[in-house]
Amino acid sequence: MNLIAELEAEQIASLGKTIPDFKAGDTVRVGYKVTEGTRTRVQMYEGVCISRKGGATLAASFTVRKISFGEGVERVFPLYSTNIDSIEVVRRGKVRRAKLYYLRDRRGKSARIVEKTNYRPLSDAKA
Repeated sequence: MNLIAELEAEQIASLGKTIPDFKAGDTVRVGYKVTEGTRTRVQMYEGVCISRKGGATLAASFTVRKISFGEGVERVFPLYSTNIDSIEVVRRGKVRRAKLYYLRDRRGKSARIVEKTNYRPLSDAKA
């Protein structure tokens, strides 16, 4: 491993965050810390993850899309942000691409993603 990758691995380990195994097509619920004046609270943002970029680096991010009051809303979250309280996978999607930008043009039934029923975590797949 080169020096930059080693430094990034040390910084990720020092953060102490547990990131679940999720990919594009999965429905995720992100707990994001919102500061309003002097108070902070955790606001949940639930939607379909349409892309992940940056791999396993410190600068990795993911995009979540949801429909709010009939309008499509997308939000990009840095994966290792201190403002992210939790990431929870609600359901696994069965998709064949890494970026689901085509969902932006779809509405209703054509925007649905089939749920993956045979999901096994990475630790079980190798055993």
